[in-house]
Amino acid sequence: MKVVEFYILRRAVAIFAATLVWVLAIVWTTQILARLNIVTTSGQSAATFLELAALVLPSVVPIVLPFAVGIAVAQTLTTMNTDSELIVISAAGSPRITVMRPMLLLAIFACLASFAIQNGIVPSARERIRYLVAEARADLISTIIQEGSFQKIDDGLHIQIGERLPGGMLGGIFVADAREDSVELIYYAKNGMMVELGEEQVLVMQDGVVHRKTADGVSVIRYKSYAFDLSQFKTGSAEPTLSPKDRPLAYLFSPDPNDSYFQSRPLSFSAELHRRMTEWLYPMVFALIGLAVAGDSRSFRESRIHPLLTTMTIAMAIRWGGFYFENRISKDPSLTFGIYAVPLLASAVAIYFIVTNRVMELPTTVTERIANLWSRWQRRLLTRRLATADGGTPPSGGRS
Repeated sequence: MKVVEFYILRRAVAIFAATLVWVLAIVWTTQILARLNIVTTSGQSAATFLELAALVLPSVVPIVLPFAVGIAVAQTLTTMNTDSELIVISAAGSPRITVMRPMLLLAIFACLASFAIQNGIVPSARERIRYLVAEARADLISTIIQEGSFQKIDDGLHIQIGERLPGGMLGGIFVADAREDSVELIYYAKNGMMVELGEEQVLVMQDGVVHRKTADGVSVIRYKSYAFDLSQFKTGSAEPTLSPKDRPLAYLFSPDPNDSYFQSRPLSFSAELHRRMTEWLYPMVFALIGLAVAGDSRSFRESRIHPLLTTMTIAMAIRWGGFYFENRISKDPSLTFGIYAVPLLASAVAIYFIVTNRVMELPTTVTERIANLWSRWQRRLLTRRLATADGGTPPSGGRS
């Protein structure tokens, strides 16, 4: 590799790494927060939460990788063009491949990494997540026996335990049962305990009262002992049902005919197989789009939208098309061609722009109109700030 190519690759890798880390952190955080209730409502430990958070990370990486590559390619070339480095490279007689080769190498690395993570790490991580979630939801006792907090067992059914007592006893039991529209039951008990009768789990409450509220009024019944059956609310066993996304690539090629999920949704397995065979191509697609948009040496004084914005707009439109066909083919197999057509057609169009020395961008009239709107908005914002600084009332509207 030439010195100039290594220089370009180093700059692109630096932007790629920074973008990947920050975008990955944002997406990862949203994914963790979406699963936080699994841990909080089942009384699991912090170690379980940390393990769950670590297992979520691999499934996020393949989604973020293409955008990180696109941003790295577009931003690197835009910065080099602004600094006149692309013009110098071209004037020195270097062919365009000198600039393209480092970007394509980065894209190839991202494609291979995406394929390896999605087909090697993600299935195992998702399977482990399934087991953690199943174990947490199956552990009904740990779900409800939490001191000082109300736990929702079912729609309209809440249980609160005041304290744990020696010998497995529970103190200060409160149960609110509003599952029936016409009847509302509230149970109080000084103490009680969980009892397992075979496969059934029963909350035995002692020395308490029941408030029964109906349309006719409220009645209070005192009891010495009352058994409340909780086995019907057990959400599942520790053996989870694995979906196609939780299966390795070899399993998708030859699913088990006795698999209950496969028997109920056979098309979902073929849809997942086609998705995995195409999703790893998007880093290369986004790199080609970045090269088609920002790979030329042009004056930065020209009126055009920032190449990074153009690249990301086109990339998101293409990725949306891919997601559309991914979601559709599980119901309509005739649309399978679309999941392959989107990345291949986008790559072909980008290559055409690159080979013919064309720039992939919006028409000049559209660019100028957007630039004028942006300029007017900036002037209006400046006027409002000046009016506020002078103690006046900012204008409510109209042209500045």
